[in-house]
Amino acid sequence: MLPAPSLDDRRFQDLVDDAKRLVQKRCPDWTDHNVSDPGVTLIEAFAQMVDQLLYRLNRVPERQYVAFLELMGVRLFPPTAARGRVTFRLSAPQPAPVRLRAGIEVATQRTDVDEAVVFSTVRDLAVVPCRLHRIGTGTADGQVVDRTAELRAGRQVPCFPEHPAPGDAVLVGLDVAAPDCAVTLRFDCPVGGVGIDPERPPLCWEARTADGWSACDVESDDTRGFNRPGDVVLHLPGGHEVAPLAGQRAGWLRCRVVELDGAPVYTASPRVAGLRAFTVGGTVDVVHATTVRDEVLGRSDGAPGQRFDLARGPVVPGDGPATVAVHHAGSRIPWTEVSDFSRSGPGDRHFRLDPVAGQVEFGPAVRLADGTLRHFGAVPPPGAPVQLSEYRVGGGSRGNVVPGAVRVLKTSVPYVSRVENRSAAVGGTDGETVDNARVRGPLTLRARGRAVTAADYEELARQVAPDAARLRCVAPGTRGESGPGGRRGAEAVEAHGVRLLVVPRVAVDATGRAEYRDLRHPPPDLLRRICDHLDAHRVVGTRLAVSPPRYRGITVVTRVTAAPGEVRDRVRQAALRTLYDYLSPLDGGTDGTGWPFGRAVQAFDLSAVLARVPGVSAVDDVLLFAADIDSGRRDAAPLGRLELDPDDLVLSFQHQVRVE
Repeated sequence: MLPAPSLDDRRFQDLVDDAKRLVQKRCPDWTDHNVSDPGVTLIEAFAQMVDQLLYRLNRVPERQYVAFLELMGVRLFPPTAARGRVTFRLSAPQPAPVRLRAGIEVATQRTDVDEAVVFSTVRDLAVVPCRLHRIGTGTADGQVVDRTAELRAGRQVPCFPEHPAPGDAVLVGLDVAAPDCAVTLRFDCPVGGVGIDPERPPLCWEARTADGWSACDVESDDTRGFNRPGDVVLHLPGGHEVAPLAGQRAGWLRCRVVELDGAPVYTASPRVAGLRAFTVGGTVDVVHATTVRDEVLGRSDGAPGQRFDLARGPVVPGDGPATVAVHHAGSRIPWTEVSDFSRSGPGDRHFRLDPVAGQVEFGPAVRLADGTLRHFGAVPPPGAPVQLSEYRVGGGSRGNVVPGAVRVLKTSVPYVSRVENRSAAVGGTDGETVDNARVRGPLTLRARGRAVTAADYEELARQVAPDAARLRCVAPGTRGESGPGGRRGAEAVEAHGVRLLVVPRVAVDATGRAEYRDLRHPPPDLLRRICDHLDAHRVVGTRLAVSPPRYRGITVVTRVTAAPGEVRDRVRQAALRTLYDYLSPLDGGTDGTGWPFGRAVQAFDLSAVLARVPGVSAVDDVLLFAADIDSGRRDAAPLGRLELDPDDLVLSFQHQVRVE
């Protein structure tokens, strides 16, 4: 149930101030507004009486107002659960696969002031053992030389051709595919890969998947660019598979030479004297929720409109609809979840789950004007046990934990020594407040469940995607692209008509920087929910596209002067964090709600922001450079102002701060 709000929250002083403003507008000759003026005395007398009327008015219609919101279908949004990825570390490499089942619970460390935040795995994962099968050298034009026999004979083999160039690679073939597994490659490399910076080797690790080569997450590299013995720990993507390459089938990995901005390249190829491969763990998706299965809610009394309370709440949305089973006459009869009973007939086995109240509700019976009684949904037989198959409880902003916070294994798993989340968990939001529901009430009444205006599309999308960071509807005629690989300008509008831009809620690193690939590729489930809901409510004939916005990369190069006694590195880190925060598409801008769509970035705005950084006494210079995030290159010519189209968002790309 919605708590009862006040219809009018104005008080005595608010009424007096409003009246004086009207006097200034209607009677500009009346200039004496002091309390000694007889007219002000009359205003205060009437304000006192109106204040008493408002007090009584707010006491009478509270329940009617709340009931009206509920009749309109305005219900509080439940909390959403944060999602992340957790790596399970094996105590030692195992000869057989280690099975990680769905529902394993992991948690953060409990402290004196904070309770532990519990996460659960959402799917099964097999941590498969692997070993080295093949090794080879590849060139940028696709030529591959098999070096397996040479390595097994005890000879040193080159990683790349004699004079490495961008695109050349060393190829490592595993005997099996290891999707979502953490694999250690133990290299025995003598010093020989000269010409590079060992602290910043120009290398990129990738794995072969059905979609081609996909980047691996490199946890650590002790070889310093293949220049000493050490381990390379890789987290393989979920699509890793066994595929043919140069006539050999294996679970292929490759380390490619790439161009890094300002980094030197190899002048001679490093060499490998020995190589081993083994699995050390696996990574699986987790959700900030606990799953409750097969809970018996009670027995039916045979009356319409029954409600059964859940043992735990509030309920967070799951991956699929909930199912209620009614046990009758020795059989288990499933019932289907619906959003409301407006289309339910007397024989439809429907129920509604209220996630905020934590209740299961069956269809009511309504007496019509002619005196007949109509049932909106079937009624469970008297005495029949009612059982809810599965639901999740948890959620909220507490689940948005930082990397490394999840360290406790609550469920015992054989051969697993520890767990950790190498990236932040994101997407958790608290349940909706009553004040926000009051704002949504008029919007819902105006839209009436039909998407016509841009505000209607945004409001309907928020109803099914409260976990999205930002939503913006772009009306026809606005320049922009249609999405990944899309077209720009009038051609895109002709193809889609209306576009809804979705900014997902993603994790940021220690400097406040969000990854481009996370913003550019929102979760498929998020886009599917929005598309399905808007498709059912759009006007017939309206073309709709749901996609992320176009992100325009920007690099800020600035020179600041530190105040006396300040540590330069500390000032530099604070200035970098300020730049990333201010230009963030998630919570940047002047109001902290994200950089506005289409707003240009200007150098003098950034100068004012940097001047407020603690420890900065002066901002000497600010230069803006446009950057191509896909290619990783920035323009050579500085700009005083970066213009954006109405559907564009700015995204930070490698800012540089010099502290004098």
